[in-house]
Amino acid sequence: MQAAKLFFSYLYNKTNNAIYKANVGEGLPRHEHIFAHTTVCIQGKIIVRKENKEIIISERENPLLLTENEWHEIEAIEDNTIFINQFPLGMEE
Repeated sequence: MQAAKLFFSYLYNKTNNAIYKANVGEGLPRHEHIFAHTTVCIQGKIIVRKENKEIIISERENPLLLTENEWHEIEAIEDNTIFINQFPLGMEE
């Protein structure tokens, strides 16, 4: 998977919001964090892979909570996909 580039980020109400724009095959390769975060797809579709699960998310889905110390990866399965990772202030992706 090719790493997606950070498109835009902002801080709101003590929450970091990292926005990514990706085409098919781009995303965030397997990694984990010491903190929980949510992933929201606002355009297109992504597949989130984590231990023993693959979850497809589109703009019609609720945010997905990824727990701390849980490996995961996020990959666009449609071109021009936009997704947001939201995580606590002071933490870095």
